[in-house]
Amino acid sequence: MATTNHLRTLLGITLLGTRLLASQDVPLLPRGTVAVIATELSGETAKRNLEFIAREHRMRGSKGWHRAGQHVIDQLQAYGFDDAHFERFPADGKIFYGTQRSRPPWEAEFAELWNLRQDSAGWVRQVRLASWDAMPVTLAQDSESGEVTADLVDVGDGTAESDYAGKDVRGKLVLAAQQPGPVARLAVARFGAAGIVSYAQNQRSAWWGEDENLVRWGHLEAFTPTKTFAFMVSLKQARAFQQRLARGEPVRLEAKVKAGQHPGDYELVTATIPGADPRFRSEEIVYSCHLDHQRPGANDNASGCVTILEVARTLTKLIGDGRLPRPARTIRFVWPPEIEGTLALLTTRPELTARMKAVVHLDMVGGGPETKAIFHVTRGPASLPSFVYDVGGAFGAFVNRQSRAFAESGMAEYPLVAPEGGKEALQAELTELTLGSDHEVYTQGSFGIPAIYLNDDPDRYIHTNFDTPGNIDPTKLKRSGFIAAASGYYLANLGPSDAPALLDLVRSAAVRRTATMLTRRAVLPAAEAANLTRFHLAYERAVVASLDRFITVTVAMHRESEAFLGNLERLVGGATPPQLGGAGGGEVYRRNPDLKGPMSVFAYDYLSDHYGEAKAAALGLNQYSGLRGSGGDYVYEVLNLVDGRRTVREVRDAVSAIYGPVPPEAVAEYLRALESVGVVLPAAGR
Repeated sequence: MATTNHLRTLLGITLLGTRLLASQDVPLLPRGTVAVIATELSGETAKRNLEFIAREHRMRGSKGWHRAGQHVIDQLQAYGFDDAHFERFPADGKIFYGTQRSRPPWEAEFAELWNLRQDSAGWVRQVRLASWDAMPVTLAQDSESGEVTADLVDVGDGTAESDYAGKDVRGKLVLAAQQPGPVARLAVARFGAAGIVSYAQNQRSAWWGEDENLVRWGHLEAFTPTKTFAFMVSLKQARAFQQRLARGEPVRLEAKVKAGQHPGDYELVTATIPGADPRFRSEEIVYSCHLDHQRPGANDNASGCVTILEVARTLTKLIGDGRLPRPARTIRFVWPPEIEGTLALLTTRPELTARMKAVVHLDMVGGGPETKAIFHVTRGPASLPSFVYDVGGAFGAFVNRQSRAFAESGMAEYPLVAPEGGKEALQAELTELTLGSDHEVYTQGSFGIPAIYLNDDPDRYIHTNFDTPGNIDPTKLKRSGFIAAASGYYLANLGPSDAPALLDLVRSAAVRRTATMLTRRAVLPAAEAANLTRFHLAYERAVVASLDRFITVTVAMHRESEAFLGNLERLVGGATPPQLGGAGGGEVYRRNPDLKGPMSVFAYDYLSDHYGEAKAAALGLNQYSGLRGSGGDYVYEVLNLVDGRRTVREVRDAVSAIYGPVPPEAVAEYLRALESVGVVLPAAGR
């Protein structure tokens, strides 16, 4: 381990690196380039596009999705893109795109839920509780047609058999606290209920349950023989039902739904700015988002969609006006259905996937103060080391400094403020990987494309009827657009002359990461601490090596980098101890090349479907909670780390360094499960 003097030296280097970065007021790009991008980007233009998209209920393969996609194409064509078009991929519930089973498109025509009252003429309509036309989120996704007038029965959570003890729900509607999908398995399939009324409080955060008027997005299962419908109501409405039922008062409802799945297509919008350099134009930098969502879905994710649309407008206008040179590499913009559309693209267009050098992914980037959102510039997985993440972090830190200076004094060279927006500092967090959007597909071990992920989290209105354009801040859209535009444009032009500044950036970031590693190492047992040190040093070496994916680094710079890495190793105590002990773990697996993607995709889990839901849930790794991650984090990275060279023990050691120590048996058990369903295959050797 490092001596006290070494730690003091490292601290000094950390502080020096921080000061140097802070003094670098404009990172990586020329000042003139930063100025024209910052000036041209318009938060208001982005928000005007958002207001249109947020009018549509944008379910995969639906008319609403198509109208939103057509709006994007129309705007792109108006901005001068002559190749803007739809890509289409069949989706029928049978076709697979890697690990994603295609979900048939879902469409709704009509849905209403009425509260009835009894008078002398019988039961008559009193209050309309839900309407597809007025508020589509009140109808759970993947509901099927149905019509019933029936009493309401409160079944609590509705997901355990005990919830139904002594209750007759056959032919009735059930009031449930959990999502309609798991409720339907018992309420409808087992006990014969006619439909579901849910008040599921998903997306729990510090503000959970605070606003009783929120109606949250509900889902039935896409792949189930049990066809039914479900309505979503607010917590306030559910409590009113419960009070009436507790008094012995009958609650009778009238429900009518015209909706259902049908074979169709995933649609995806794409357009490009062709690269200018014959040596590099076949390489692509990708701007990604996801266009599908419930209405209004303003921050999630109309905000990401309109921000990359605004980046597209800004870059093509500046290029057309001669204020920016055309990028060396091609820049591609993609608007898909979340995860499933991205997997369809990457698995069916391998020639396109091979051209992708890096991705800038935006998912929720416009939340104003009412949303309580915290903005993040997020790195890719530790299994995929890359300097690309440091580029995003550099521009995020730049906007933090500029916006803070403006908020504090009213003066900044680049305040990045929209006339209709706020003036507070951005305060973006520069964070390690978090999952939950399309970036995890690009960076997954099957594809290995590094991605910068820009996102808001938490957002107290996510997946509710209150995720409206009124809560979107044009200044936030402008600032997130600047980070995206600057990062992507820099990567699209990256050449050998940029290597010195880029290596300085990588070294500064490496020192800060090393300080974090030392803090984490201090609480670990000796063997695990040594494992973390070994992984960290290998990671930093791989980050430097990742420059070779873009440019040829000179011999002199390689020597300089080697000297830096050697000094870093000496500072932290880089002697390589023996592997961690334990029996077994010598097996080597490789990924099945015909089955690409993560296990948990959109509304579908490949392992659960093929291995058995109960068996998969019982796997130790799925249930494991470590120092810095839980089951989903571990299983994502374990599969990423399978490369035909690492042993099971080495996979275990690597994921333990990333998220905290995990029992070797849990990793081995998980990989055997993957092998049993053909996701991984035995490798002949290392």
